Amino acid sequence: MMNTKLTKKDKFAMVIAIVENSEVANKSEMLDFLKHEVELLEKKNSRTGQTKVQKENEILLDQLELALAEFDKPLTISEFMKESTHEVATLSNQKLSALMKKLVEDRHTVVKTVEKKKSYFSLKRE
Repeated sequence: MMNTKLTKKDKFAMVIAIVENSEVANKSEMLDFLKHEVELLEKKNSRTGQTKVQKENEILLDQLELALAEFDKPLTISEFMKESTHEVATLSNQKLSALMKKLVEDRHTVVKTVEKKKSYFSLKRE
């Protein structure tokens, strides 16, 4: 049996069912409040999309992959910034580090190798 976590919406639905089946004062006000809270949750969930910065980062990730494809050896971020002629290499070290982390963990298109406390990045070869 798999344990599934109850969401806020599920919990509100349970409370609504309890209130509907009970005789309490202000029953209609309570139900209106609970249903309004569920509507707010649904409205909040419908707004989940990419922010402006996330969309820009997606473009930068693609450019970074193309730039890394030019190198045959793993590079540190500093080496990449010095040796690459791509526009993406002009970003700050911190920004490139965050983008590389996304490529390693989310897209799985870059391999990170650590040697003597230095991180080296290279494009994953198939």
